[in-house]
Amino acid sequence: MNPLLSVRGLVKRYGALLVTDAVDLDIPFGEIHAIIGPNGAGKTTLINQIHGEVRSDAGTITLEGKDVTLRPVNARAQAGLGRSYQITSVLPEFSVLENVLLAAQAVRGHNFHIWRAVTGTAELVDVAHRSLSQVGLLGVRRRTAGLLSYGQQRQLELAMTLAIEPKVLLLDEPMAGLGPTETQQMTELLQGLHHRYAMLLVEHDMHAVFTLADRLSVLVYGKVVFRGSPAEVRESSIVREAYLGDEEIPA
Repeated sequence: MNPLLSVRGLVKRYGALLVTDAVDLDIPFGEIHAIIGPNGAGKTTLINQIHGEVRSDAGTITLEGKDVTLRPVNARAQAGLGRSYQITSVLPEFSVLENVLLAAQAVRGHNFHIWRAVTGTAELVDVAHRSLSQVGLLGVRRRTAGLLSYGQQRQLELAMTLAIEPKVLLLDEPMAGLGPTETQQMTELLQGLHHRYAMLLVEHDMHAVFTLADRLSVLVYGKVVFRGSPAEVRESSIVREAYLGDEEIPA
């Protein structure tokens, strides 16, 4: 199957520190590909390189066969890369719907001088409603975002990502800060989106990772040391050595 997202030889250095070391990835439509590894392995830096927030020192990034390596963040978003962050980025003073509308209009290049123009644009409202429906927040679309629970704010952030109508989702610790019940809800939400997108998942909650992932790449000191199915990763002595004294690989 041809990959939607393909990464070849991606490198990032900060002085003498090699943060990502010739990373290769291929993610086809409908696959959740997880990046795991001990703290400091370079996982978030890799996400930032793919999204365009960090310029790579070497390597290429292609989306649907088109080279986006030198494109800025907004151009990559328009091409189909959507990204969530470790820390929620919702605007608490705006309504749930307004947050999603802002995300939808930004990627489409609209330049509205008054907020009424955005809320009155049927195309954007339809996109926002679809995105909120996908994450189960359509019923609270008029609520002020700051009044949502933290778990709901994480769902809202995902809706904002979906509103750009991405082809590939870059998910950077979507479970961060969530309790057990909220983590289960987010896991089920991502399972529901599983076959609609290609997803690259960075997450510290190993139970969520092994529930969601079709394939995993293990990153240690910026280098992929193992890649395989969840079953293969569980049985790998290389992976267990990499996690010795860090996160536990669930059985």
